[in-house]
Amino acid sequence: MRRDELPEAAFVAPDGENVEAVRELSEAVLDTVLGTLTTATDRSPLPEDPAVPDGTVPDTGRSGEALLAETERVMAGSMNPHHPGYVGHMDTQPSLPSILGDLVAAAVNNNMLSVEMSPVLSELEVDLCRELAEAFGLGPDPGGVMASGGSLANLEALAVARNRAFDVEASGLGGADPVLFASEVAHTSLRKAAMLLGLGTDAVRPVATDADSRMDPGALREAVAAARDDGRDPFCVVATAGTTTTGNVDPLDRIADAADEHGLWFHVDAAYGGALVFAESHRHLLDGVGRADSVTFNPQKWCYVAKTCATLLLADRTVLSESFRVGAPYVDRGGTPNLGELTVQGTRHADVLKCWLTFGHLGRRGIEQLVEESYRLTDHLVAGIEEREALELASAPETNVVAFRANPGNGTDPDALNGALRDHLLREHDVYLSLPTYRGSKWLRAVLLNPHTDEAVVDRLLDGVDEFLAAEGGRDS
Repeated sequence: MRRDELPEAAFVAPDGENVEAVRELSEAVLDTVLGTLTTATDRSPLPEDPAVPDGTVPDTGRSGEALLAETERVMAGSMNPHHPGYVGHMDTQPSLPSILGDLVAAAVNNNMLSVEMSPVLSELEVDLCRELAEAFGLGPDPGGVMASGGSLANLEALAVARNRAFDVEASGLGGADPVLFASEVAHTSLRKAAMLLGLGTDAVRPVATDADSRMDPGALREAVAAARDDGRDPFCVVATAGTTTTGNVDPLDRIADAADEHGLWFHVDAAYGGALVFAESHRHLLDGVGRADSVTFNPQKWCYVAKTCATLLLADRTVLSESFRVGAPYVDRGGTPNLGELTVQGTRHADVLKCWLTFGHLGRRGIEQLVEESYRLTDHLVAGIEEREALELASAPETNVVAFRANPGNGTDPDALNGALRDHLLREHDVYLSLPTYRGSKWLRAVLLNPHTDEAVVDRLLDGVDEFLAAEGGRDS
């Protein structure tokens, strides 16, 4: 098949020859997207039986109209985070600038591997990461890189920490037997990272937490001492700012004290709670974060940037060149580092553009306002839970994540009861909660992140709980 036999709008002609065909298809797609997003409340937050298109590759290309029809079905069957009742996960409606930023980034299709392949965007990533690192109070020469998700950011942080401790870049671990420490409710990406780094998942020593899922600094010191007594080599401690299930924040200052005492790299996984640096009234929850050697922060969560958008921020940006960089001989070098030489990924999407546009459009005050509104709704939900004897909280919420469950104490299996309650809320009230396992039991989790979720949605949730429990009580009697 010759190029002139391809569909007319398969590519944008650089001389504009097919601009009308391109515009027609582009406008049709945009109309479909807007039509779907602006009718989000007409659909469930989570579709029950989505239609999955045929994944086979046809011998000859299909028309734009046919593909557009399939795209409509894909959007209709997808998770619907634009619905105000979608409060089940740390996913939210993305800002419009971040959606448009992804469109522009895809259009220019620059490769974030090197400066010569992304001359503007590489410089912008360096500048924005430095700005974010300074917002966390990191120093003395802060910076960072972007990654496709918090798991990759955590992986690179642990790799840097290990390399700094054991100088393993060229010859491996030798006789070292590294271990690191994280709370018993830390994110699973840490164990994945340990596995990928050749340390084994058992190298992540779990540290006990208090009743509100916060790491116990005393238990941390005991764990480090026990590891050394076992002949292991401690090198890093990871604190969590915003645990996945309950949103709680470890006591960062006290953990930093322990890290200093034992000469450990101090990493803070603030993938979720890092947004608190923009909220003056709640920033105190991050006291001590400025003492970290590295921080994972995901603007794709509480800062409303379209996925994926994560960062690894460092107190000393030079550690990447000193303890992680592998040079790429096929690219030129200039004054700005080639970021693909300093990251787990080589070729990367230009996530920096949508992130920079979102921060620029909302500003610090806009992000602060969104965070504060999340807290206001959290207080409203928590008050409603505490008013109902049949409900209990998993922990005292510190962010906008509320884990709770129905436990009427009438002999009913709480796990089965809360699974049925979750289904009832989605089916009858268009409110979607997740159902994580926490300390061996099922809990309902609400993440009050959506900018269009309001008190009416929270009240609908609570009314649905009352309705369900009343019906269950009637059946028991």
